[in-house]
Amino acid sequence: MTTQTMPGRTLRLTIERFPYHHPFRISGHVFAETAVLLAELSDGTHVGRGEGAGVYYTGDDASHMLAEAERVQGAIEGGATRADLQHLLPPGGARNALDCAYWDLEAKQAGVPVWQLAGLDAPRPLRSTLTLGADAPEAMAAAALALDPDAPIKLKLTGDLADDIARVEAVRAARPDAWIGVDANQGYGIETLPGLLPVLTASAIALLEQPLARGREADLDGLGRPLPFAADESALSLADTPSLVGRFDVVNIKLDKCGGLTEGLAIARQARDLGLDVMVGNMMGSSLSMAPAYLVGQLCDIVDLDGPTFLAKDREPGVHYREGRIHCPAEVWGA
Repeated sequence: MTTQTMPGRTLRLTIERFPYHHPFRISGHVFAETAVLLAELSDGTHVGRGEGAGVYYTGDDASHMLAEAERVQGAIEGGATRADLQHLLPPGGARNALDCAYWDLEAKQAGVPVWQLAGLDAPRPLRSTLTLGADAPEAMAAAALALDPDAPIKLKLTGDLADDIARVEAVRAARPDAWIGVDANQGYGIETLPGLLPVLTASAIALLEQPLARGREADLDGLGRPLPFAADESALSLADTPSLVGRFDVVNIKLDKCGGLTEGLAIARQARDLGLDVMVGNMMGSSLSMAPAYLVGQLCDIVDLDGPTFLAKDREPGVHYREGRIHCPAEVWGA
């Protein structure tokens, strides 16, 4: 924990850990908890909060986020603005936590909610996917049956073609009417991906997220896309968005990747201008991470904000899920 004080403004930085109910498996990784950076920015009267969960595949872990935030702490306490923050830090979990803390503080100072400051309509509950970690096909089918029957489903794949085919077919058989998307988390190569695509179309899969590794986007040139492809690891920040056109159909915005609500909203608007559909996702943070992403979700076609459902214990107050939708009460953040 780091706390420093300068006249008129203080920034408190804390690492907190949120264990999961059960380990969560994706392509190449198994997770048992999420470690987050909590930023609390005070003007002496009001306190704005923000949370960063980092980006595991770039090395942006808890210690890195804390070091990055500490590096600019003096500037922030000395009066740097949220606009200044976009140049003080690169995209990542630290900037996300700080940017969201600025938004929350500004809302409290102005006496209006963040959505109003951001020029958005009043937020509404959003249909949100619930994610199944990669597991044996029969286990994933059973887990799918236990989910809210109104919720869309996202399946994690591993890149093992035979196993992934069995997973997709088992879950579709268990949930014949559900919206289902799949996320390969960079698990495929251009030589194996064509073997997966006919199975996805036959199983009426609605979305394929990040089939190839970041940096291999050009391998998609000339490949037919029989279903929408979404860019996740290939789309970290605003600067990445134009290069997605012609290779992807959807951009998955995550505030930890792009460095906060400020850039997340900019990506959503730029993607629309480029003819891309827009998705919002999460890096498995608590409800404090979901709340600002929920505002981005108001602009999105696909919403994947189920991080708190994996946690053994979430923050209070928190978001909640019912009838296939995420509901974010105003008191969670930004009001």
